[in-house]
Amino acid sequence: MKNIDSKLVSILRAGGCTPQISRIAKQIKEPSTTIHYNIKKLEKQGCILAYKAVLDHKKVGQGFTSYVLMSLSPDEYGRPERIADELSIYNEVESIDIITGDWEIIVKVRAADQDSYYQFVKKVISRKGVAKVKTLISLKQVKSEFMIIGD
Repeated sequence: MKNIDSKLVSILRAGGCTPQISRIAKQIKEPSTTIHYNIKKLEKQGCILAYKAVLDHKKVGQGFTSYVLMSLSPDEYGRPERIADELSIYNEVESIDIITGDWEIIVKVRAADQDSYYQFVKKVISRKGVAKVKTLISLKQVKSEFMIIGD
């Protein structure tokens, strides 16, 4: 059988999942039609933006997680959205937040290992408009996407 794991993981990360209505109905003891109607209503209202899988990132080759704190140069300080938008196109970037305090942006990056993270930093993070960068390495993830991660 053809191995399409990497393609499937990419689609699932990007929100290619659907809710399991029958399982939800059993869990909260409501009819499936009621669940379906309410989910569609939440989607229409924009409350639900996407459905995605919670992955074991080590098993799918993205086990190196880091948080990159970025301080912007004075000429970019007033436009953090521009830098964030440019960074958001990369597959390694899981999330980007514009923050307050000593840093302007925090980026969650997932890579296969330290070497691939380093290549990503050289290629993407070290750019015009970024004055200072500080990387925090995740040693172990305990909870993700509102789910407790087991050993």
